[in-house]
Amino acid sequence: MDLVVEGEKWMKKRATSCIIAAALITAIVFIAAITVPGGNNNTSGLPIFSTEKPFIVFVVSDAIALFMSTTSLLIFLSILTSRYAEDDFLYVLPHRLIIGFVTLFLSITTMIVAFSSTLCLMLGDKNSWLLSLVVTSACLPISSFMLLQFPLIVDLMSSTYGPGIFGKQRNRCFY
Repeated sequence: MDLVVEGEKWMKKRATSCIIAAALITAIVFIAAITVPGGNNNTSGLPIFSTEKPFIVFVVSDAIALFMSTTSLLIFLSILTSRYAEDDFLYVLPHRLIIGFVTLFLSITTMIVAFSSTLCLMLGDKNSWLLSLVVTSACLPISSFMLLQFPLIVDLMSSTYGPGIFGKQRNRCFY
């Protein structure tokens, strides 16, 4: 019973911190979608850079970031509102946490891609050294999130989908 209480506290703390990050990303990419880089054409109302390739990359990556962060937000919310029964800790809660982390990682990655494509759009071919510096430094938040959360995701996946720490054997065949 003590493990269930401790597991509930840990799960709620982890989901609360991730839900804050997902909510911030959702707000940022939603605002970025509304305020189009470069503005709109006064006569047609279309975005000025609508024919540029970096603008297409911006639109697609911003939309993916919005959908992934919203999905992550809802998954972490479902963790917070879970019933926390003993059986839920074996599969349901770790499964939700894995999906929440993956969608949060994808939303962070596509948000950084949207930001980098906006910089490519604004700088153009003028300052290629500055552009390459910005794009390579954009890998820092992605890799830091991956390095910091990767051990937890591996542990969750091995204990949820693998044999786990108690060596549980499955009776079903793989074919």
